[in-house]
Amino acid sequence: MDRLTSMAVFVKAVDLGSFAGAAAALNLSGPMVGKHVQFLEQRLGVRLINRTTRRQSLTEFGRAYYERCRVVLAEAEAADALASDHLSDPCGRLRVTMPALFGRRCVAPILLKLAQQYPMLELDLSFNDRIADLAENGYDLAIRTGSLEGKAGMIARRVARQRMIVCASPSYVEMYGRPLEIAALSTHHAIIYSRSGRVRPWLFPRNDAPPMEVLPISRIRLDDMDAIADAATAGMGLAWLPRWLIRERIEAGTLIPMLPDQPEFLYDCYALWLQTPHLPLKVRLAVDALAAALPEFMT
Repeated sequence: MDRLTSMAVFVKAVDLGSFAGAAAALNLSGPMVGKHVQFLEQRLGVRLINRTTRRQSLTEFGRAYYERCRVVLAEAEAADALASDHLSDPCGRLRVTMPALFGRRCVAPILLKLAQQYPMLELDLSFNDRIADLAENGYDLAIRTGSLEGKAGMIARRVARQRMIVCASPSYVEMYGRPLEIAALSTHHAIIYSRSGRVRPWLFPRNDAPPMEVLPISRIRLDDMDAIADAATAGMGLAWLPRWLIRERIEAGTLIPMLPDQPEFLYDCYALWLQTPHLPLKVRLAVDALAAALPEFMT
């Protein structure tokens, strides 16, 4: 007998509470159901079900084996579904939540290109810096940056790393000078990112140690990185921003990188989805597309 088939028959008999119920559900005879269970018991050398003329009950080992069989059968179905996915195109609605600015500039163009490639795929994109609950709000995928504390029951895949740099305008450098090391930041004015009343420190990598946290003196606090870039360009102070956001300003000379000898801090970017035995094709393709294309935006 096929072991996987016998496992499926055994699980069905336990779920329905009788060999007769399993036989009817699987279009088998009652004795055949019994043979499948006996095959497993003989192979394992241990009894799975206590059977009498009136009732049946799982043995202690049978209960543990039943739980493991359910996992094995679910994984087998997921493996078969991969072949089905491989031969089909993604379809249906893909709901994704992402940070507003990062989402608009970097994530959305990649997903829109994916939708062009697959006409049956629908996109429902939410641009919001609020952390949304995937299960409660019905999202298939979330894009997050930074740490991932409190993400139990979810799968995360790093899809890119943001290079963070300190920058300032030529007019600011002319007036206040250019910091050449981290310690010099304490003598400069800064434009700080603040959200929900929480001020975010600047982070700098250190060998074999947690990153150094620096909170420069500031009188301007904004909750939008684009606005911080505008303020820095206007000469209002130093800013700590992702390179992808200010690349064009650096190329145009309206912003200048500071701390030339200091390595850039790398902010991780993740795709997250709810843990499931089988990842839907539309989600898998979206994550793969982001992992392939996003690093180009980060350089």
